[in-house]
Amino acid sequence: MAKYVYADNAATTKLDADAFKAMKLWLLEEYGNASQPYSFSRKPKEALKKARETIAECINALPEEIYFTSGGTESDNWAIKGVAFHNYDHKATITSAFEHHAILHACKAVERFGYPVAYMCPDRKGVITPEKLESYITDETILVSVMFANNELGTIQPIRSLCEIAHSRNAIFHTDAVQAVGHVDVDVKKLGVDMLSASAHKFNGPKGIGFLYIRKGIDLLPYVDGGAQEFGMRAGTENVAAIVGMATALRNNIKFLNSNQAHVINLEKMLLQKLDANGISYVRNGEGQTLPGIINLSFNGKDGEAILHRMDLMGISISTGSACDSKNTEISHVLQAIHMPESLAKGTIRISLGKNNTEEDVDAISIAIKRIIL
Repeated sequence: MAKYVYADNAATTKLDADAFKAMKLWLLEEYGNASQPYSFSRKPKEALKKARETIAECINALPEEIYFTSGGTESDNWAIKGVAFHNYDHKATITSAFEHHAILHACKAVERFGYPVAYMCPDRKGVITPEKLESYITDETILVSVMFANNELGTIQPIRSLCEIAHSRNAIFHTDAVQAVGHVDVDVKKLGVDMLSASAHKFNGPKGIGFLYIRKGIDLLPYVDGGAQEFGMRAGTENVAAIVGMATALRNNIKFLNSNQAHVINLEKMLLQKLDANGISYVRNGEGQTLPGIINLSFNGKDGEAILHRMDLMGISISTGSACDSKNTEISHVLQAIHMPESLAKGTIRISLGKNNTEEDVDAISIAIKRIIL
């Protein structure tokens, strides 16, 4: 039987072995509720403290600026709604038209309550330029939210410059960094962001856990009312095992960040070289600086959905459109936002390679594409 090839790491990643090992203690032995006052809760409470410190160190934040959530979707919703509903003057939010649906749907939700939202279209390269934000922002803007890197194209946005523009108008800046954290250097101080969303399963941590960085001094509404967990901002018994697993996975990815990047970039180059050598005609979408490993390809006149299913039959997992919207076979909102011609958009797939992929995987992918396309 041919080896199975997983090439959809932008959708989720394989759990880090050290993270799994670290989690087991807090599930089977030290299972106490970290919020309780008795001695059995001391170790879980200390584990939460250390995990918060580890994550903060990985993004150059303060431990008290890290708030644990159920993942990127919750973090995004909290950032958008927490800022909008905290201001009673109904000031505006600005975001981009090719954000993840966690941002776009949260923005639609606040709009239903009368809070204005403006949606910026990226340029054809898949970038929100500072000039674009300058043309949208006003003194009535309270929040700007632009993703660190697009989940379909991989294009990295000029976050620091966008932050400076937002702050010049006294607006708060949030970035959905779900695809970026653990894969490229993310330093919240250098970037200047006020809030940042991350999700553990995108960097080899467990599913169902993430965090929201909230810079000290930023005011927004609590996400869940109840107990005093997460500094009184997000009630609910802490998932100690998942939090420890997330911190372990992030620490490992940051420790080996340079070597992981070099490995993935090499695989990416190999794949494109093999496609070129086989005479396959394609368009790579997303120009400029991109996340290592995310390869968005369009094959003119082909059907991306059919390519996905044929590769699946060959034991290779890729995606088409948005991986978090797999039931929707229409052209993705990302490709629409960059005004891609329909003949190309319908023939678009996303291959996302990770640190666990091999040269043999790349060979299998290139052979499969050759069989399908030619």
